[in-house]
Amino acid sequence: MFQRFESVTRPADGPPRLAALRAEMRRAGIDGFLVPRADMYQGEYVAPHDDRLAWLTGFTGSAGFAAALMDRAGVFIDGRYRVQVRQQIAPEAFAPVHWPEVGLADWLREALPDGGTVGFDPWLHTFEQIDQLLKGLEGSGITLSETANLIDRIWHDQPAPPTGAIVVHPDDLAGESHAAKRARLGAALHKAGQGAAVITLPDSIAWLLNIRGSDIPRNPVPHATAILQADGHVTLFTDPAKIDDALRSHLFPDITLRPATAFEPALRSLTGTVRVDRASAPFAVTEILNGAGVDLEWGQDPCILPKACKNAAEIDGSIRAHIRDGAAMVEFLSWLEMTLPGGRLTEIDVVTELEVCRGATGRLRDISFETIAGAGPNGAIVHYRVTRDSNRTITPGQLLLIDSGGQYRDGTTDITRTVPVGEVGQEEKECFTRVLQGMIAMSRVRFPRGVEGRHLDALARYPLWLAGQDYDHGTGHGVGSYLCVHEGPQRLSRISDVPLQPGMILSNEPGYYREGAFGIRIENLIVVEEAPDLGDGRPMLQFRTLTLAPIDRRLIVADMLSAEEREWLDAYHARVAHELGPLVSAGARTWLSKVTQPLPA
Repeated sequence: MFQRFESVTRPADGPPRLAALRAEMRRAGIDGFLVPRADMYQGEYVAPHDDRLAWLTGFTGSAGFAAALMDRAGVFIDGRYRVQVRQQIAPEAFAPVHWPEVGLADWLREALPDGGTVGFDPWLHTFEQIDQLLKGLEGSGITLSETANLIDRIWHDQPAPPTGAIVVHPDDLAGESHAAKRARLGAALHKAGQGAAVITLPDSIAWLLNIRGSDIPRNPVPHATAILQADGHVTLFTDPAKIDDALRSHLFPDITLRPATAFEPALRSLTGTVRVDRASAPFAVTEILNGAGVDLEWGQDPCILPKACKNAAEIDGSIRAHIRDGAAMVEFLSWLEMTLPGGRLTEIDVVTELEVCRGATGRLRDISFETIAGAGPNGAIVHYRVTRDSNRTITPGQLLLIDSGGQYRDGTTDITRTVPVGEVGQEEKECFTRVLQGMIAMSRVRFPRGVEGRHLDALARYPLWLAGQDYDHGTGHGVGSYLCVHEGPQRLSRISDVPLQPGMILSNEPGYYREGAFGIRIENLIVVEEAPDLGDGRPMLQFRTLTLAPIDRRLIVADMLSAEEREWLDAYHARVAHELGPLVSAGARTWLSKVTQPLPA
């Protein structure tokens, strides 16, 4: 099993740890300290060594941060985590802060009306984050101070940094050699008048060099930094223990391997104009470069957009991975429908069986995130992770929300299905149908080039808005190619200003959540592709659905669907049956044939 079910934090641990942090703050002569979720690589998921936010506060969500002052401490979380955070933190020590509605600068201004000094670890915050905070604090009397990480001083049993092996990712799956990628990106730097770029995102480095790592659970990336020169040469900084002869042979001769400790001296020795991504590089990088007099120029990580636009080999790999994963989902969902009526299944049973079904493909490298299996009220916790303490028995009348994915060498999957346990209420069915309508609307849309994710986000929300409902997360995130399941810069979100381009893979996952009662989400992955010309000659794009698995018809109020929505759903189910039927067991095939029939007239 990849997934474990132990509770990794306890709310009761928070108050004494906060007290220890405050003692360190006094010794450091500061009035506050910032504790982000991020590590120095700014990844969404962190190694146990870097999970400082969870260690201090008990909150285990994948996004958020804490601000600790002498008389108060806040845990800043967005709409995905507002139920979860209340269950995981000690309310006498930490207060949930609804972010971004309440900004950190405003919160600090209110909490420190007479000013003060707030410390931060410059390796754990980007320049953009600190610059934005400084602007928000102008005139407040509050200053920011770079300091050593105070959590590391009090975390006496802190796990060691990871040393997972780095392996070669084959060119036939990558679709392009690392030499060609380096030359292409180096030429772009040269054209921009830049001699080098500093790269600190592990998935960018993994993509650029056609390597994968094992430092982060669920994310096949290495902890490493790199400097890309305009001539295409790369210096890779990482722990030498991660490198073997096969990797050296793959990288030789145009990539120099250096230990991680050589990164700072290398930054100081750079000459010419150097590109740094203010949104991803640690604040410390800019301070080191500025201190050395290096000519720094802001610019996006050069790998970000090329990595997002998958080539033909990567798309073909994703298609294969989704067919394989879809067959595993059919085996799982057919098992679930047969087993649930017994009333003895728990959420852990569901997670375990789903992993068994994926493992039976013989190709599963990891799950792509901790499987979410939320029954009844647990389904309303958007990023719920079941533990032995929270594990619920699944009982009739509930909805069961299952969000999961697999990491395969040819692709990364992410799928959510919501299923009824016995007969559920009419209101749940109507809410499910609205979510389905939004998902279908996004699946069917055609749009001109230049359209951004924020332009499309409302399509998935419109049916819910008509009923006065909504959800507090984006409609879709980018997905990597055997990389991180959450990948930028593309998103389907109100805040996404990135134009969608062919080859980008995104999730399409509207939902609806009623705290204390149920959660609903339906998710397919989609890829942007050219749309056929309908006669006007205007270049248009569309989405192709990659995910293949039945959508539970028992929850659909068919009369709420338009003719076009029915047509889309019936065609999708026909495709699911056609592509997956030959790949599953006889019993699952019989079940699949039944659940993919057209909706009744």
